[in-house]
This record gives sequence, C-alpha cells and structure tokens, in this order.
Amino acid sequence: MIILTGGAGFIGSCFLWKLNQEKIDDILVVDHLDNGEKWKNLVGKKFYDYMQKEDFLQAVKDKKIQKPQAVVHLGACSSTTQTDANYYIHNNFEYSKTLALWAMDLNVPFIYASSAATYGNGENGYDDNCNIDKLAPLNMYGYSKQLFDLWLLRNKYNDKVTGIKFFNVFGPNEYHKGSMKSVICKTYDDVAQKGIIKLFKSYNSKYADGDSLRDFVYIKDVVEVMMFLLNNPKNTGLFNIGTGKARSWNDIAKSMFAAVGKQTNIEYFDMPEILRGKYQYFTEAKMDKIRQAGCNHKFMELEDSVKDYCIYLKNKSYL
Repeated sequence: MIILTGGAGFIGSCFLWKLNQEKIDDILVVDHLDNGEKWKNLVGKKFYDYMQKEDFLQAVKDKKIQKPQAVVHLGACSSTTQTDANYYIHNNFEYSKTLALWAMDLNVPFIYASSAATYGNGENGYDDNCNIDKLAPLNMYGYSKQLFDLWLLRNKYNDKVTGIKFFNVFGPNEYHKGSMKSVICKTYDDVAQKGIIKLFKSYNSKYADGDSLRDFVYIKDVVEVMMFLLNNPKNTGLFNIGTGKARSWNDIAKSMFAAVGKQTNIEYFDMPEILRGKYQYFTEAKMDKIRQAGCNHKFMELEDSVKDYCIYLKNKSYL
C-alpha cells in the first residue's frame, strides 16, 4: 500500500494518475474534501480507500493504519496569501512532523512536498545542496515549508526522508486552486475567446513588464521525476523539481496565443499591494543533484507543454 496525502489536489491527483498508469492502485488517498470541486480529480482514478485528513492523522496516532510500502505526503495549505499563521503551523508543519516520525518509526520511505518558496528572493541561489539555514522565505507558506526542512535537518532526519522543492508547476487538475492557479489556467478563456491576456506590471527596475523569470515546469514532467524518487528510495534529502531553465511570463503568454492560433495581445496591470514585497522576480532550479541521482528525464519545452495543457483547458478535461 502507498499512502498519498493531498491525493485529490493538483499534484497529488496527477501523481495518482501516474501511479495508475504504472498499474498501481493499492493506494490510500488522504485529503480534505470540502464544498469545493477538487473531488472531480478523483473521478476515474483507482485506489483502494479514501480518508479525510483529520481522521487519517488520528488513526496514525492510534496506530490503526497498517504499515505502508511508502508515504507520499503532498497535503498542505499552498496559499501564499493566507493570513492565519497558526493554520500553516498546524497544517503544514505539525502534521508533517507527525507523519514523518511515524514513517521513520516503521522504516518506510517518506517523500514530502517542500517548495521553491523556501528560497525567498533567491539571494542565496536555487541550489538544493545549499545551506538551508541561510534561506529567507518571503511568505508564511514558504516559511512553514522551511520550518519542516529545518526540523528534519536539526534532528538529523534529512538523510532518512526525501523532500521535493517544487518550482512553478502547472497543468491539468489545478482548476480548483482559486488564486493559486497558474496564469495559464486563469487566463485561458480570455486568450482563446477574447484574444487578450493580462499580466502584472513589474515593480523591479531590473525587469520590464512581463519579463520577470520563473522556472515553469509541466505536471506531466513532475510526476515522472516523482516516480523516479518513489522507485529509488535510497535517494534521500532535498531535491529541486523544475526544468533548470527560467522563462518569462511574456513567454508563457506568447505560447498560449500560439496554442490557440491568435496574435499576441498582452495588457499589464497593477500588482496587488499585498504581493509587491513578497514577489519572486526570478527562480531557476539547479538540477544537478537529481541528475546525479540517476534521473535522466527530459523535460518538455515550455511551448510544447503550454500547447498540451491548452488542449485540456479547451476540452475541460483532467488527468
């Protein structure tokens, strides 16, 4: 059995799809299904059972969950604008500690979601071999992930578990994420139907409007690397998952217009005040470590992945 927390979420449901593609369905899915629509991400997927996250955590504490083959812990609050710090601590930090200790006690692989948000403004680079004590996240989400990374390191658990620093992941199954959806998901209808896209203005003199750079990585590439890590549990520690190649928001926009067969038409608007001091203008994953671990997956070019995703958005379909 594989335990998959956050299994109805964006990355979790796509990894569930990948597991099913590999003929694996002995999976316990854990998530929090409320009045939203992310339950649709589970439709058509194969798994043997589902538990709400609160019930699962209590069952772990009561030792009522059978020993799994592995724990893939993706469940978390991923909002970068949530203001309740206590919720981040409880949901992203304390919950993760409990699961990690349980998995280590059972001596089973524990793979968890960290985040590129832990790198902050990038003043210390984006190297997964760096001294993580030096990192300074710009928001509470990133800090909650940083707290867990540091807790593992200071307790000398980091060589017993595998953490993934996800960069800007986009693709099918993210429709339920509200303000945290990728710009592709948010703006597809405007691009396809109105022939226009709106992007934030730049508030950094080093970057023109739309020219700030991010490491955009397609979900179909992400789950391939995750599968490599699941199949190779001796690769412990922190690993970046990006493409290793930063691209601009303007590149995203141009790729979308090309995908729908329209002329590029970009309008820039003011960034909300709450984001201006917390905005990352450049991210680029250093990928040497995962390559040295033996992962040779070739990532799709941005233009190809955006085109592929636009087909899903046009058809309103899921992975």
